Parts: sequence; structure tokens; C-alpha cells
Amino acid sequence: MNTKIKVLREAINLIKDGMTIAIGGNVLHRAPMAFIREIVRSNKRNLRIVKTAGGHDIDLLCGGSCVDTVDAGFVSYETEYGLANYYRKAVENGKVKANEHACYTVICALRAAKAGIGFMPVRGLKSSELIKENEYFRVMTDPFTGKNITVVKSIVPDIAIIHVHECDADGNAAIYGPRFDDELISLASKKVILTTEKIVSKGRFSRQPQNVTIPGFLVDTIVIAKKGAAPCSCPTLYDIDNKILKDFTQDRSQEMIKSYLSYYENQDNYKGVGVNTFVF
Repeated sequence: MNTKIKVLREAINLIKDGMTIAIGGNVLHRAPMAFIREIVRSNKRNLRIVKTAGGHDIDLLCGGSCVDTVDAGFVSYETEYGLANYYRKAVENGKVKANEHACYTVICALRAAKAGIGFMPVRGLKSSELIKENEYFRVMTDPFTGKNITVVKSIVPDIAIIHVHECDADGNAAIYGPRFDDELISLASKKVILTTEKIVSKGRFSRQPQNVTIPGFLVDTIVIAKKGAAPCSCPTLYDIDNKILKDFTQDRSQEMIKSYLSYYENQDNYKGVGVNTFVF
């Protein structure tokens, strides 16, 4: 049995209170929602969440009181669903600190982590109020030109959680459709957890190496999670579940959180009987 492959209730033990967690996907697309729900069920606390453009994932984590700090350029549900109400309420009440970014500055902070350096220049950020409000920005003198330039402090996630279409038992993973920032966070983070729609044979990627988005040597843990992005979309496989997201965004109560988690519990904690069962 490959030691990388774990069921969700085992893999969640890798998440410790106070960790910095980078979340894959973008807004309502290919977010690792099965794993996010298990974080909430497990009552993890004081997490720092990093994502360029978040939505249902960050909102649910804030509703579950799992979050201390969010570094993001955007947190919302896109036009059709409106605001991320649990996130907004947590920030307004002072329970969650929002380190507001532009999406590009989150990317630059992760690029610095990938390169193993302490900061990264962000040339386009010259006069924004973000420079004053976010403690991770500084203005310094470019030693080559003598002009001022803004830099952002490196963000090194303890763990990246990424949902993929398929991977083999070694963690070589394929993402079909938009890849967003997932390659970057896999390289910037200390560890990588993949949730995957299915496990495929190792021969699949030896015949088609160009399809590997995230190489297996970066991956620490694999969780089989069929429809693991639901109720968000997984492009090419399934779309957004409009009813669930509309109900979730309109209710705003703790009872909704409990009902929502209960609805997905059997699906999220899908248990296999061995890796060979899932080779296609």
C-alpha cells in the first residue's frame, strides 16, 4: 500500500493549529472543498489562509472559527452569489485579521518563497493605501536605479491543499483546464496535500509526461475525493451547484454551517479498500 494515500480523516491530522495554509483553485473553481470541510469538522484553529482569490473555501473556514489571518487579493462569491458573509463578519468583529493584497502581490509573496528569498519587488504597487495598511509591504530604494520600489514579504505556507483531476500513486498530478496558482503554491509550500478525483496508473504519465502539472516528489499526501471540489466546480468534470451556494450565502447562521457539513459528510469521508481499486 502506498504510504502517501490516506483517507480524509487520516490526512487531516497533518493540519495543526496556527499553520499557514495555501489553498488551490480560484474563487468558486477547483477549491479543495472536501478537505476544507474536514478542517472545520476537526475544529482546527488560528490558521493563516493564503489565496489570491478566495470564495466559499475561506468563507466556510471563517464560519467555522478556524481562521486567524487571511492573505488574499479577493474573497467573494462572484456576482451571482454576492459577498462572503462569514468572512466579512469575522473581519468586522475583529476575529479575523485581513492582510489585504492585490492578487498579484500574493503571487509575488509566493514567488519569493519559491525562490527562497525574503521578499519580492512589486513594481505596479506605487501609491496604493495597501502599502500603509498591510504590514507585509515596504518601500525601499532600488540599489541599481536609486528609485523607490515596493516589496512584499515572502509567504511560506506550511501546507498547500490542492484539488486535481487525477494523479498516480506517487502523486504525479494532472489538472485539466485552468491551473490558476496551483503550480506556484506547490513549489512555495513546505508540504503538499492533494485531493484527487481519481488515482490513475503510473503508466499513464510515463506515456503522457506533458500532462503532469504537479510532480510527485513535491507531494506528501494524497486523498481520493470524488467530487471533492463540490459545491464549487471542477472544470471539465462538473459545474457549480447553484442551489447549495445560494442557500449557503443567504442563510448566514451557524445552523447552516452544521447542516451543510452534515449534508456532505458521507461523500467527503469516502473510504477505499486499497489503491488498486482506483486505478483506471
